[in-house]
Amino acid sequence: MPSFPAAVVSRLPTVGTTIFTTMSRLAQECGAINLSQGFPDFNAGDVLFERVAHWMRAGHNQYAPMAGVPALRGAIAAKVRALYGADYDPELEITVTAGATQALFTAVAALVHPGDEVIVFEPVYDSYVPAIELAGGVVRRARLAAPDYRPDWAAVRALVSPRTRMIMINTPHNPSGTVWLADDLRELAAITAGTGIIVVADEVYEHIVFDGLRHESVARYPDLAQRSVVVSSFGKTYHVTGWKVGYVLAPRELMAEFRKVHQFNVFTVNTPVQLALADYMADSSRYLELAAFYQAKRDTFRAGLARTGFELLPCTGTYFQTARYGAISDAPDTRFVDWLTREVGVAAIPLSAFFGDGHDEKVIRFCFAKRDETLAAAFERLERFC
Repeated sequence: MPSFPAAVVSRLPTVGTTIFTTMSRLAQECGAINLSQGFPDFNAGDVLFERVAHWMRAGHNQYAPMAGVPALRGAIAAKVRALYGADYDPELEITVTAGATQALFTAVAALVHPGDEVIVFEPVYDSYVPAIELAGGVVRRARLAAPDYRPDWAAVRALVSPRTRMIMINTPHNPSGTVWLADDLRELAAITAGTGIIVVADEVYEHIVFDGLRHESVARYPDLAQRSVVVSSFGKTYHVTGWKVGYVLAPRELMAEFRKVHQFNVFTVNTPVQLALADYMADSSRYLELAAFYQAKRDTFRAGLARTGFELLPCTGTYFQTARYGAISDAPDTRFVDWLTREVGVAAIPLSAFFGDGHDEKVIRFCFAKRDETLAAAFERLERFC
């Protein structure tokens, strides 16, 4: 049959396959231990799977309400009230999403108009910029610099203009593993006060904060909450990233716009998993104890990496550890992680992938959300070569 291909003009001409897909594929091809992509190699508690099966067998297998099942939205509202002292109406201000990436994309699509400026902090998670560009927005970049990746608020103020529509933040921060402090949220509140700027807060690692620090959700700060869309993830919290279930909090005016897009973007999220998550959330220890669980893994990982030539950078949240490799190699970070995967047998992510201009500080990111035996095997390989 003759082929008559249509002329394709890409909406994202500079975008290729994500670094996460690339490195996970390379790890599989090389038989390397995959510490690149951010997913655990262990399961949630059996109770969660049993509850999913229960609701499936009970016949709850048809469409859920567009915004999410009421039981789950109610459980989310109760959790947010208990942790952050914020009251969100489950009917009008909470929506269950098909993962956090969908939530972020939908928020941008709903609220950014062509020509609007959106400030992001780089190193920036790779889905933010394509979402902004597809909406016709203009990206403005504030740089977080190694080793501590703290925001420079004077630089952020300089980026704000009459066209600034949105500021996208991420704390705890992927890929750096740093956590914003109360002073950072107060600065953000001061910058946005009296403006029409909307904040999109990516808080998917909200329960993974170390060393006695507190997660400073924008929901804690009424002046910020009234202009913010807050995104979180059940996948990160309950070790089920492949389920792709998250949620959004927002004041009703913003949520009404969000849902206009959400209903045509995915419409709703699968019913039995939502009901199971609502049941599972009844035991708050399942998320309240997450910080201690991952802090132990962080400490194990840092102790193992300290026996190599890597320079450990601060890690106060998430399940990622960044490290400089300058004492091991002077290769660009993309070439270094290729060598690390092929020759050492451990896959990591180059931080230059999170910068628009490929800025290379010879820093890479490891994921330590792995079983102890997986981490021990990685240390054995790294110590031989690094």
